[in-house]
Amino acid sequence: MAEPNPDATRSPVLTGGGLGLGQMLAFGSSFYLMGVLGDGMSADLHVRPSFAASLMSLAFLASALAAPAVGRAVDRRGGKGVLLASNLVFVAGLILVGTAPAAWAVALGLAVIGIGMAMGLYATPFAILVSLYGDQARRPITAVSLIGGLGSTVGWPLTLAFEQHFGWRGACFAWAAVQALVCLPLNALVVPRITPEPHDPAAPSAAVTWDRPMVQLAVLFACAWFVSTCMSAHLPQLLGAFGLTPAQAAATAALVGVAAVSVRFAEITVLRRFHPLAATRVATLMHPLGALCIGLMGAAGAPLMALGQGAGNGMLTVAKGVLPLQLYGKSNYAYRSALLSRPAGFAQIGGPVVYGLALDHSRWTALGLSAGLCLVMFAMTFGLKSTVTAPYKDLAA
Repeated sequence: MAEPNPDATRSPVLTGGGLGLGQMLAFGSSFYLMGVLGDGMSADLHVRPSFAASLMSLAFLASALAAPAVGRAVDRRGGKGVLLASNLVFVAGLILVGTAPAAWAVALGLAVIGIGMAMGLYATPFAILVSLYGDQARRPITAVSLIGGLGSTVGWPLTLAFEQHFGWRGACFAWAAVQALVCLPLNALVVPRITPEPHDPAAPSAAVTWDRPMVQLAVLFACAWFVSTCMSAHLPQLLGAFGLTPAQAAATAALVGVAAVSVRFAEITVLRRFHPLAATRVATLMHPLGALCIGLMGAAGAPLMALGQGAGNGMLTVAKGVLPLQLYGKSNYAYRSALLSRPAGFAQIGGPVVYGLALDHSRWTALGLSAGLCLVMFAMTFGLKSTVTAPYKDLAA
């Protein structure tokens, strides 16, 4: 990892705010793309809507496979070049999807977008902030997560507007233009260039080992991303199984985003005083508490279920960037984070299918599955200790 070398003319507010805006647009043009375009695409290409939506799993697979190589590149050469390259990869993938003559070509384009996700979503901006600010990166990481968390709030309506005006293919081209004309110059402007220190090519893989804390973190984040992906796909249906109408379930599920953004704002202003491990431990219990409320109260507890899921997920996104730094320091941060992300990426691929089968069996099976995994996450937070000197060291578990 590069030595901290912040450009005196670039404040953390400017850098974090610019990266956050770029993340918001990047999520809108990748992670949330198929949620809007799937129906129109499937009708045009004569495939089932469920098949078109399932193609997004290829993006998750490509992202998980590419993540370690991306992490090595960031550690060796700095994150700015990788981030700028991600914008071009997104452009290429979106153009491939927009010009696709058949489903196989959409799959190819989404695989390219998945590589762009590995290069350009949270992991690389977090690594850039760690390079710039070292142990003080928690607050700008939270700021990036706060703004980036609006990706669905902004991305879905924008994608829908693009599709209504230009068709689903035109929507892909519009997002490609956003990547090329907005995200690329924005990232070039707000991210200072950092000169990496001389580095042994074999060092990353030799220095990062799968010790017990690494395994615990990998299990924690894999379960977290599994639950998050399942909830993004099935929360309205789960709420409906407890008596809400489709309109009520959709409105209640929207509270997830409100809670996630609110808790990230609290992280910046209040929770940053607490050890990130303590905040993570609380986060793992938010979904089970919401599940307990809806289990005991029925439909009346649905808002608490949505708020618990959103609050927990919002805090865990920050923890994904901060905990590896807190426990291991900034050395090989990007590569270590990439290794920790890989099981989570694989968990995302089959999560919605598995949870859908659980929900088909019964609402209690589905609720027990997600809440149980969160309790596994809670268990994984014990026995972790900081290996670096930091303001929170005395509070380490």
